[in-house]
Amino acid sequence: MTGKADELLVKAERLKLTLISHATGGHGDDGEYQLIRAAFLRDPTAKLVLPRFVHSCRNLGDFWAFIKVKFPTYAQRRAYLAEELEPLLSKLEGATGSPAVDSSTEVLSVVDSAHVQEAWQKAMDRRLSDPEGAVTMARTLLETVCKFILDEQNIEYDDAAELPKLYRAVAESLNLAPSQHTEQIVKQILGGCCSVVEGLGAFRSRSGDAHGKSKHVGKPKPRHAALAVNLAGSVSSFLIETYLAKAGE
Repeated sequence: MTGKADELLVKAERLKLTLISHATGGHGDDGEYQLIRAAFLRDPTAKLVLPRFVHSCRNLGDFWAFIKVKFPTYAQRRAYLAEELEPLLSKLEGATGSPAVDSSTEVLSVVDSAHVQEAWQKAMDRRLSDPEGAVTMARTLLETVCKFILDEQNIEYDDAAELPKLYRAVAESLNLAPSQHTEQIVKQILGGCCSVVEGLGAFRSRSGDAHGKSKHVGKPKPRHAALAVNLAGSVSSFLIETYLAKAGE
């Protein structure tokens, strides 16, 4: 695993989020796009798998002029960008050995909540440069997703409630509580989700940057932060997809 490959992977994930946002009614950071584009064009390996439109679109204005006439709907644009950027992400994920976050990014980058998108992006951005901050944001992401789903369902909750309590309320509303099922394997998997949520909350208290620490507590490594972020992303995207499926019934 190399530091350079890790940094490029984070940039690739950021590039995807920026382009999807800009193509679907959001506002990307043009200066950031130009810096990321330049970094990939300087790297011989990444340059080979960089989408052709990124080569030709020097700024987000160029990109908007390109994407708005190529596809009329947001869904078509998201699908196109995911397909075009997949070779770059796969190449960099293979070089770093990092767990894939693409599926979580696909769900969380387009959910109708700026708070969810911001929490996910901060969690990913901090994995390498600020592992303690990334652990904290992983927990924040789960809390934000839980509150988003409860708000969407008009379910009241205590805004100061701890994460496990918020998660239990969401799980029960989506029929994801282990007690709501009889099949053992389903109960085991859903119970595992509860354990992940509780574990991330405890990990944040111990290793995140939200509390003071004793001299006996070591700092988390980037691999620990990556694990926390990926687990939070997987559980969060599962909750979002379950909520959307239920809402569409």
